[in-house]
Amino acid sequence: MDKPLFEFAPYHILMAGCGLVIIVAYWLPRWISGKEPAASGLLIIGGLAVFGVLPGVPQVFSPVNRPGFWELASEFAVIIALFGTGIRIDRITGKGLWTPTVRLLAIAMPLCMIAVAAIGVGAGLALGSAILLAAVLAPTDPVLAADVQVGAPLKGKEHPVRFALTAEAGLNDGLAFPFVYLAIIVVTMGMDLSAWGWEWLGFYLVYKIAVGVIAGVVAGKLLGGALFSFPRNNPLAETGSGVIAMAGVLFTYGMTELFEGYGFIAAFVMGVVLRLQEHEHEFHGRLHSFSEALEHAVTAILLVLLGGAIPDLLPYLGWREAIIGAALIFVIRPAFGMLSLLGTSLSVKQRGVVAFYGVRGMGSIYYLAYAAGQIDLQDSGHLWATVTFAIVLSTVVHGFSAGSVVSAATVEGGERAE
Repeated sequence: MDKPLFEFAPYHILMAGCGLVIIVAYWLPRWISGKEPAASGLLIIGGLAVFGVLPGVPQVFSPVNRPGFWELASEFAVIIALFGTGIRIDRITGKGLWTPTVRLLAIAMPLCMIAVAAIGVGAGLALGSAILLAAVLAPTDPVLAADVQVGAPLKGKEHPVRFALTAEAGLNDGLAFPFVYLAIIVVTMGMDLSAWGWEWLGFYLVYKIAVGVIAGVVAGKLLGGALFSFPRNNPLAETGSGVIAMAGVLFTYGMTELFEGYGFIAAFVMGVVLRLQEHEHEFHGRLHSFSEALEHAVTAILLVLLGGAIPDLLPYLGWREAIIGAALIFVIRPAFGMLSLLGTSLSVKQRGVVAFYGVRGMGSIYYLAYAAGQIDLQDSGHLWATVTFAIVLSTVVHGFSAGSVVSAATVEGGERAE
């Protein structure tokens, strides 16, 4: 045999390295804070430590070189996370329940995008690139923000602070998409509003959002019937496994996209609507557990690979990129978050927590990778460096502090545990 007995195949090194980093990242927080989200930052740092030093590896993982891989992988992670976020929510009615979320989406999110775009233009980015960066960094992340969200089905933790962050993360991924399209249009067609303004407003902003919502409602009701009602003597909820969650959300997402709607919105809405079917049934817990495990597995691998790609992005990371990322995390989101929540029933402390914990993550990776597949991005390396820096900063700052800070904020009024 010509093949060496001991051959260090890159694929096997990748598998062993990913496994090692994930084990350490989830084990080490037990010594620090005991909170799972702390693992997010460690996964990225571990990926950098293990793969960043191997010759050629950062270029293989680099989203600048391989946006297609990152688009598909992060898309799957976000879809599953959005469904899991929706199915967490035990109730959707109550006086003022949605007020903080609506304000975050209608006030804070647009203002944050305007601020990021303005800073980007001021820092020398082309207008289309600045708009794209603002849209990409707009959504908070349902994948990495589990520790600030409501609890699993029927497990409580339904405090208004958690509900606001959960519902925001579930909806703003889809609501950021029209502005990603806006950036793509500006790059390809310029700023002639008469040429594309009505199309963007009617199709990308109104039609696609409406289809996403309607598709999510219909799919949630149909899947609920298949799970809990038909056939009457042997429904899936009694015999099936949680894999139906993945099947249902993939079907819903795919069909919504075929009808030119926003599949992200449909995935979240489907989870919420499905949760309302047979509200007390234990199968909801099984669906949530399966989707959560799948979400964590896929996300962990992607974060490790993102860490491995960092050395290839470092040449693009300068003061401009760092300032934009830091300003979003420490100034822009907290300031406009607080502004949007004025007049709500939340206390000043609770408003501060909601405003600060806008975790950035997989949604931003997906949007930038999607745009890279549609157009020839100006400033591609600098955009990826900015987004990656913001994600790393967010996972470290938010991840290591979220558990204790959010828990302290939700002591006021008490967590609902039914």
